[in-house]
Amino acid sequence: MQLKMALAGNPNAGKTTLFNQLTGARQHVGNYPGITVDHKEGYLHYQGRKIIITDLPGTYSMTAYSAEELVARDYLVYNRPQVVINIVDASNLERNLYLTCQLLELGVPLVVALNMMDVAKDRGIEIRADILEKHLRVPVIPIIARSGFGKEDLLNAALRQAAEKNAWQPLDISYGDDLDTSLTELIARIDTTAFMTDTYHARYTAIKYLENDEQILEKGREIEPDTAQALEEIVTGITAHTKTTLDVYPEAIIADHRYGYIKSLLMQGVITRKFDSDRLYASDKIDKVLTNRLVGPAIMFLILFLLYKFTFGWSEAPVAWLEQGFGWLSNIVEQTLPDGALKSLIISGIIDGVGGVLGFVPLIMFMFFGIAILEDSGYLARVAFMMDRVFRIFGLHGSSVMPFIVSGGIAGGCAVPGVMAARTLRSPKERMATLLTVPLMNCGAKLPVLALLIGAFFSENKARYMFLFTMLAWVVALLAAKLLRSTVLRGAPTPFVMELPPYRFPTMRGLLIHTWERTYQYIKKAGTVILGISILLWALMTYPGLPEQTSADFAQRREAILSGNSPAIIPASTSAMESISEQAEQIDARLAALNNEEAEAALRNSIAGRMGTSLESLSQYAGFDWRTNIALVGGFAAKEVIVSTLGTAYSMGEVDVEESMSLGQRLQKDSHWNRIVAVAALVFIMFYSPCFVTVVCIAKESSWKWAFFSMGFNTIFAFLMAVAIFQIGTLLNLG
Repeated sequence: MQLKMALAGNPNAGKTTLFNQLTGARQHVGNYPGITVDHKEGYLHYQGRKIIITDLPGTYSMTAYSAEELVARDYLVYNRPQVVINIVDASNLERNLYLTCQLLELGVPLVVALNMMDVAKDRGIEIRADILEKHLRVPVIPIIARSGFGKEDLLNAALRQAAEKNAWQPLDISYGDDLDTSLTELIARIDTTAFMTDTYHARYTAIKYLENDEQILEKGREIEPDTAQALEEIVTGITAHTKTTLDVYPEAIIADHRYGYIKSLLMQGVITRKFDSDRLYASDKIDKVLTNRLVGPAIMFLILFLLYKFTFGWSEAPVAWLEQGFGWLSNIVEQTLPDGALKSLIISGIIDGVGGVLGFVPLIMFMFFGIAILEDSGYLARVAFMMDRVFRIFGLHGSSVMPFIVSGGIAGGCAVPGVMAARTLRSPKERMATLLTVPLMNCGAKLPVLALLIGAFFSENKARYMFLFTMLAWVVALLAAKLLRSTVLRGAPTPFVMELPPYRFPTMRGLLIHTWERTYQYIKKAGTVILGISILLWALMTYPGLPEQTSADFAQRREAILSGNSPAIIPASTSAMESISEQAEQIDARLAALNNEEAEAALRNSIAGRMGTSLESLSQYAGFDWRTNIALVGGFAAKEVIVSTLGTAYSMGEVDVEESMSLGQRLQKDSHWNRIVAVAALVFIMFYSPCFVTVVCIAKESSWKWAFFSMGFNTIFAFLMAVAIFQIGTLLNLG
């Protein structure tokens, strides 16, 4: 028999950590609000039962003000889990119990999990779970989600609570004489007409009407307009009364009485503090330095630079090993298979295409490991806090910081969850400005391109250049946001308050899980999406091939080289043999040059080659040749494709199997590439149109009009920057 269980709680209360402990599922745990955008499911078998566990988004309230609150409440109401575990941060009990009260008012069968008991103990806070359980009338279980302490007790309590027949009993809190009278009137009207009673308890519906919950108001108007109007008239009357007599709205009175109820609970001997409540905790002491207005940003930039130093330093050798491995594999195929389309597909389409992307797996892995340390330690939330001051200057909201970071503010994120994370912004204009600018960050898909070009042309100090290009992405994104907020999205910024979680020592298990999660997604994408696109682009770069007459001309030239330089006699002396050996080397060189010329002609004549050549009349102003154009067009599908396409384009026609070169070495030796072209290409790739999946996500979160605007605006802006860099750099002879 299956049991449906849901996990609900505030952001940073340890909800998703408990989810991973219970299910072994690999839902990422981040130390900042809003990491879980949608609910996630996992399962476990316990005492002969299969338990389906749903991890709901972190939320502070059950009133549908944000997408997270809406998702969480809708799941509890419409899916009716048999038990809900409310994860509570024991070190911030008063604030966390506010959601507990709302869950009890909703009437869900509840078990309270007092998490972070170790943190509470370190802060000198002792909690009597038995007393709290007595007053709340639901099981209260102390746990430490990170270590698994209390897990068995929690599961046993959840099974007992799920078996209770009367578990769906709402909590009654007095909200004062005025509101209690109105509540009684509202409940009577709701019970009489059975108004939405199939979905909510009558008392809960009445409270939501007093709180002016827009979702429930709209639903009521749709279901029974007459009853809804009568309820709204009652609420209008009491609102006018409280506004006149107390100068407050009913929702403020309700919030005050909830906190009053919580304080009265805690005063019953639930909490004992060993230390002075004014003492500075360890996290507060560290924050005095790390979030200081002057010292904090300097430390942040230093940490970011050290992250890149660590990434490039530790990944250099493994990346070289992988490149050698793929080169060795190409040589094996070259020597084993006969010439033809299959051989070309495997070498140029798959090994040089997908291999070019997979070659950066060690770099990606070390980058994600470093980011996981920043996330799990709690430092990333401090970065968001400090960046809020900067964001206000550019017309953005503090809640925009996390979408920027998730999208690649520290290189290695993804614009898709960044775009989705923007839904937490309540101001439509700030939300739209965030949606349109987060794709400018250096996402994980751009990371292989950055690593390739920086490694090829700026190898003397890769970490420094990676840091500079990351800073450039921030500057450009913020300036673009300022432009949007000053023109098409003009409006005043809204206030921002953010919770800073305590600092924690990351566990090695957690770091490895988070690193593998993201690295696996990268490898999976390379083995599916990138492989498919690489094969498609290989076909576009292979067919239709050369015309018969052109192929015949090349064959004739090849025959002329061979017949015109064949030795007529067998040499009798050593000097004669050396002369013939030199002559053979010259023939091989001429044949290799001719073969490369033929391969380039075939590539130019292919569908992709014609496309790249047609764009060259425009792209030449930015320093891009037709091969680069092919890669950039492929990058519209996914940015990693740029590396695989360049690998394919620059490997087709390579005849010297004894001297296999990496893609970076090929670019270095190509006459069309130099440092100026590399910088122009980097800037263009960083800022031109988002990938296809991100464009679809922007359209889903806003409209296709804004999605197409993002594609057009970003591409034009990126191209103008690339042209300026190439032209000025060429003029100053900086290449």
